[in-house]
Amino acid sequence: MTPENDFDRQATRRHLFRDCGIGLGSIALGGLLHRDAIGATPLATSHGSLGVLHHPPKAKNVIFLFMAGGPSQFEMFSNKPKLTEYTGKSTPKEFIEGKRFSFLGPEAKLLGNTRKFQRSGESGIELSELLPYHREIADKLCFIHSMHTDVFNHGPAKIFMNSGSPQPGRPCMGSWIHYGIGSECDNLPGFVVLQSGPRGPRGGGALWSSGFLPSRHQGVPFRNTGDPIVNLASPAHFDGPQGRAFYDAVGAMNRKRMAATGDPEIETRIAAYEMAYRMQSSAPDLMNIQDESQETLDLYGVKQGTPSFANNCLLARRMVERGVRFIQLYHTDWDHHGGPGQTLGKDLELCCKQTDQASAALIKDLEQRGLLDETLVLWSGEFGRTPMGETRDNKVGGRDHFIDAFTLWMAGGGIRPGMQYGQTDEMGFSITENPVHVRDLHATILHQLGIDHKRFSVKFQGLNMKLTGVEEAHVVHDILA
Repeated sequence: MTPENDFDRQATRRHLFRDCGIGLGSIALGGLLHRDAIGATPLATSHGSLGVLHHPPKAKNVIFLFMAGGPSQFEMFSNKPKLTEYTGKSTPKEFIEGKRFSFLGPEAKLLGNTRKFQRSGESGIELSELLPYHREIADKLCFIHSMHTDVFNHGPAKIFMNSGSPQPGRPCMGSWIHYGIGSECDNLPGFVVLQSGPRGPRGGGALWSSGFLPSRHQGVPFRNTGDPIVNLASPAHFDGPQGRAFYDAVGAMNRKRMAATGDPEIETRIAAYEMAYRMQSSAPDLMNIQDESQETLDLYGVKQGTPSFANNCLLARRMVERGVRFIQLYHTDWDHHGGPGQTLGKDLELCCKQTDQASAALIKDLEQRGLLDETLVLWSGEFGRTPMGETRDNKVGGRDHFIDAFTLWMAGGGIRPGMQYGQTDEMGFSITENPVHVRDLHATILHQLGIDHKRFSVKFQGLNMKLTGVEEAHVVHDILA
């Protein structure tokens, strides 16, 4: 029996759709477009995205500055004089009843902070002395002090913040967005991940996974040194017509296999080869910041040849200029429990020093180039820190994970500037006004991009799967300009 005959005997329902002249992918995509196109506007996209908008968007791009580890809101954004007054006192039982912590017990003592706060800008937003550059952009930021989440350990909490589920295997927000509206850039991936710090974030590739969506929509990590992607460059003497002929030959073979099997992942493989070919010139050009002025480099605090969060913020702006849809920057080491390398003293100071100037520079740079109005910038960790101190090595030097109330900020992309939204009690234990769940955050980001989260779903294993899940999720209209 020949291999061809053997293959014919293994024909499946996929081949029925192939042989009847109607592709299964066409049927699925047609159904999705028909369902979602009611009141929607077509959008020119690439990379196999749906290409529909449910309403006019306020933002075109997203930059997510992810502070992995859970920054302490008390030392940076949330001044609680009453908590400081009660430092060292036992925590009233009614304050912690029903709350979950990773390491603390009921004997944990209250812990205020020693950082000085100052009102900044015309809005009068209070910011810590750890964030002098943030003070310069206070009137451009919208702080949400009433964030809450469901998961209190790092890996699952990071996945939840990115995908709306604590379990690996779901598409992350960047993948959903790229699947929905694609990218305006043909020479770079539409979803790029940049990392800084001594290690990657807990959760790894699950944080930028496309889950059950086609893998062409997953995030593409760029390296800080050398080629941005390993093995991107062609071998020596293998460029020009010879290189193009190679990609054409591989593409022809992949298309032949696609016609035989109907496997949608082969389409991803074809697109990946073509993207790799185009990126051989576009990626090095992107990463080469020598054409930036010294004034711009100084604004970010960039040092040539030194990988850093500052470099990544500058690269994020360059990607927005090139039409990349979703850029995610990870900065690690924000997990300040109080042990060696985890103190709220010099270790928190170092994290702030590495990120404060560059974060502020990104907002200033986007604004002066006319890009801030159409770029939504988000600064957040996976959760916050407790109002109680944590003792390690017989010293109270840190705080435990806290999911009931934390702070993040947003800017640009149709978000109201110079605003504080939501409040917590005077000790920082509970939200007292305008709670915002992670699902609400996701719904709001999608809304600003022109996507109705209630109508944006994909059938998977018999369920209509959404970024915002099956629970209630609401767009936070109060923070929209």
